[in-house]
Amino acid sequence: MSSENSAVDIKSNLDEVNSRIADTVVSCNRPSDSVRLIAVSKTKPNELLMDAYNAGQRYFGENYAQELISKAKELPKDIKWHFIGPLQSNKAAALVKNVGLKQLACIETISTMKLANKLNNAVASINEESSSEDGEKLGIYVQVNTSGEDSKSGVNNAEDCISLVKDIMSACTNLRIDGLMTIGAPGDFSCFESLVECRKKVCEAVGVDEDSFALSMGMSGDFEEAIKRSATSVRVGSTLFGARDYSNKK
Repeated sequence: MSSENSAVDIKSNLDEVNSRIADTVVSCNRPSDSVRLIAVSKTKPNELLMDAYNAGQRYFGENYAQELISKAKELPKDIKWHFIGPLQSNKAAALVKNVGLKQLACIETISTMKLANKLNNAVASINEESSSEDGEKLGIYVQVNTSGEDSKSGVNNAEDCISLVKDIMSACTNLRIDGLMTIGAPGDFSCFESLVECRKKVCEAVGVDEDSFALSMGMSGDFEEAIKRSATSVRVGSTLFGARDYSNKK
């Protein structure tokens, strides 16, 4: 591990982030377990992930399919992985099959039926090969582009989100829609409020309890503001692991 990485005190950083999450949750009069921390570990070496694991962290987020596949093979099997980057449909099956449904907790970046169908078929294939009578489902979030930026992925509005959610619920019986995700524009907290409003409309349209539908929003620079606006999952990377090196991204 490089001297730069060895200088990062992961446990101290993790304790600080968890404390900030807890303080914000209390200030909002929300239940203590209402927000999940996803440690975003893309481009980071396994040693740093193990530092976080040994400090109690179990949920990790990765952006690149091959990197997640490699890490899942080498790291403890009780880690729950969230895929939080753009996923090409031609890599969907390999990701699901190599990581497995026990460890791949959620793919957060679904915005097309093409990708949903690929994932659904991959899960169906795994279930066919399994001896389990009750087929497992893969958790997903639908990604919403709340900022309107061309550089951001996701469905563009609540109406498109409702349409996609209904199509997935109808056609992809091996997927479980657990919530919505957005990246948003830096400093524009109205993006969080837009996702909350989108969740309300989606849940009304499909008859689902809002409280059971996750909101993945907020990163290192704004996760407290996201929690104040009802986030149930925050994705924190650089505050935990330090600045990223993209020179060897996969």
